[in-house]
Amino acid sequence: MSEKLRYALIGCGRIAPNHIAAVMNNADELELCAVCDPVAERMEAVLAPVPENQRAQVRRYADYRELLEKEQPQLCAIATESGYHAAIGLDVIAAGSSLIIEKPIALSMADARRLIKAAEEKGVKLCACHQNRFNKSIRKIRSAVEEQRFGRMLHGAAHIRWNRGPAYYEQARWRGTWAQDGGALMNQCIHNIDLLRWMMGDDVTEVMAYTDNLNHDYIQAEDLGMALVKFANGAYGIIEGTTNIYPHNLEETLYLFGENGTVKAGGKSVNIIEEWDFKDGRGDPAAIKQHYGENPPNVYGFGHTPLYADVIDAIRQDRAPYVDGYAGMRALEMVLAIYKSAAEHRPVQLPLDECATTDFEGRFGR
Repeated sequence: MSEKLRYALIGCGRIAPNHIAAVMNNADELELCAVCDPVAERMEAVLAPVPENQRAQVRRYADYRELLEKEQPQLCAIATESGYHAAIGLDVIAAGSSLIIEKPIALSMADARRLIKAAEEKGVKLCACHQNRFNKSIRKIRSAVEEQRFGRMLHGAAHIRWNRGPAYYEQARWRGTWAQDGGALMNQCIHNIDLLRWMMGDDVTEVMAYTDNLNHDYIQAEDLGMALVKFANGAYGIIEGTTNIYPHNLEETLYLFGENGTVKAGGKSVNIIEEWDFKDGRGDPAAIKQHYGENPPNVYGFGHTPLYADVIDAIRQDRAPYVDGYAGMRALEMVLAIYKSAAEHRPVQLPLDECATTDFEGRFGR
C-alpha cells in the first residue's frame, strides 16, 4: 500500500466539517496532520468527530504560512473566506502541495489564471471543490451526455430557490461583500451554474442578465440573478438564482432538454432524478430514479468524499483531477459575466478577459 499523503485543512468555518468527514472517509490514503484557523474554538469544533487518539496528533495553527513551513503537507484544502482563496492557494502551490479550493476558485479571472498557471508550473494538482459533480444523480446524467443520448442539446435551466436571512450573514461578516464573497450567484448558486455549463457544452459565447438586491439591505451584493446564456453549440441556458424564498430553501433543480431526451434533477442539492425520458428507450426510468437518488442531510450533499478520492488518485496517477482548475475558472467566469451584463445593461461576450467581484462595488448603493 502507498504511503499516506500528508493533509492539512486551512479554514474551519461552515463547510469545514464536510472536508474533515471526507478525510476520515479516505483515512487509508490521508494523514490529517494539521488544521488552521485564527479562531481556536473553530478548530476544536471541526476536529470533534475525529477519534480522540488521532485528534491529539493533529497540530493546530493560527497562521497557514507557519503550517506550510512546519508540516510540509502534500495535499491542502482551502475553506476560508472566498476572498482569500487565491492568495492562500498561490502560497500552498509555492510550498509544493496539491490543493482543493472551495468554490469559488477565486474572485477574479486574473487570480484564477494565476492559480492554474502556478499549479502547472509547480507540477501539483489543483481541484475546484464543485462536489455536486460527484452526486450519483449527476454522474448518471453526465454519462447520458457523454453517450450523446440527448442528441443535439436545445436548452437547459438551473433554478436555485433558497433562503438566507440575517442570522446567516451575522455569522460571518464577509458574506455578501464584494471584496470577500459576492452575492447569491457566487456563493449559493455557483454549483448549479457549474453543472449547467458543463452539461450543455462548456463553451459559452454570450450572457445577458439582470441582478438585484431586493430583500437584503444589509449586504452589498445581489440576492437575485436572472440570466440567459448562449452556448457555442447553438443551445441556450436559463439561470435563476435567489436567496429570497420564504420561509426556507425550496429547491435546486437542473433541467436538460435535447432533441432526443429530457432530464430533470432536483432535491436539496440536485441529488435526485425527477424526470428521465430518452428516445432510445434504454433503461427503466423508474428504476433509474430510484437507484440514482440520494437524500443528504443538507445542501452540501455527499460529494466531498468521492471528490477527495478522485484528487488522491489524481496525485497517485499524475493526472488531472476530475474537477480541475479550468472547471473552477469556467464557473467563476459565468458568474462574473452575469454580474458584468447586469451592471452594464448589455450582452457580454465570452471568454472574459479581466473581471472581478470588486468591479461591482457600490452596485446596489452599499
